[in-house]
Amino acid sequence: MKITRIIAAAALIVASALAQQTAQAQFAELERTNLMQHNLSVPRREVIQVRVDFPPGAVAATHIHPGEELVYVIEGVLEYELEGQPQITVKAGEVLFIPYGTPHAVKNVGSGNATELATYIVEKGKPLAVQGK
Repeated sequence: MKITRIIAAAALIVASALAQQTAQAQFAELERTNLMQHNLSVPRREVIQVRVDFPPGAVAATHIHPGEELVYVIEGVLEYELEGQPQITVKAGEVLFIPYGTPHAVKNVGSGNATELATYIVEKGKPLAVQGK
């Protein structure tokens, strides 16, 4: 019985590590350029602005942010999956608001590159993105 528990615990650790590597690999195809990070007048809040470039077919796996995300698509066509909502297609020149803590994923569904300007209004000192949910 004790050996079974040890094997089960080891399998759980290995599965968790593989899931984390898979999620990191899904973000690895993206090129992120940090543009700005600045404190806000609201205590414990900051704004972070990032340019995210997606090659064709690239996916940002399901994740959440500790605040709101405002998206402006600069180039291409991106498809967003926000928990509890139908898929949303956003094209160059269009915007999207992602509420605080909403699990979401995004994929480049166009034939070429896609680029978004992501502006985050988040809790200071927390990781910008947390995988899964």
